[in-house]
Amino acid sequence: MRRTCGCPEGPQFALECWSTAPTSECPPPSTCGRTGALMNYMEAPNGAPTVGVGTGRSLQLPSNFQHILRVVNTNITGTVNVMYALTKIKGIGRRFSNLVCKKADIDMTKRAGELSPAEIERILKVISEPEEWKIPLWFLNRRRDQRDGKNKQWHAQQVDIGIRDDLEALKKIRCNRGLRHYWGIRVRGQHTKTTGRHGHTIGVAKKKEAAAPSS
Repeated sequence: MRRTCGCPEGPQFALECWSTAPTSECPPPSTCGRTGALMNYMEAPNGAPTVGVGTGRSLQLPSNFQHILRVVNTNITGTVNVMYALTKIKGIGRRFSNLVCKKADIDMTKRAGELSPAEIERILKVISEPEEWKIPLWFLNRRRDQRDGKNKQWHAQQVDIGIRDDLEALKKIRCNRGLRHYWGIRVRGQHTKTTGRHGHTIGVAKKKEAAAPSS
């Protein structure tokens, strides 16, 4: 049954309750676990910021909460769960992010803005040195690198730089894939007669008509 728990501060701070228990058994709004609200607007201590869903329904944020984090040259939204927030970094997906949080001993229920500098440092260490943290090699996106033979997890700018370097190496040794990348045509065996014709002149140019002889 849906009803409104009373509030001594006034009806504008009343909280919605879906409990089937009698109204007399409802605790005060500030401690009511059935409402889904952590704290009443009037009781936020020391002017702590709140993110409200509606009247009387608010989430208390710590004083050091960061709404935007800068991690490996990527802006991360602080109000998003830490596991999903890390997926904003290029090269890191949900499964790898989940594993990184577990290896770094990060509370999965935390939001990204609640992370401490020490926790962020641990996350970066796990991402940059996955083998030392016992992450399986098949989980990584760059195994047995051609330059140093190491297993890595490319992320952020490393993805773009690595792909560009790989293409330049293919062009340098003049293999088939490198030449087709250089010519700007399809590389993976696709048909090219009717597709991939962008950037080229199509059709026959009309000849200019000769000027009529003057009489």
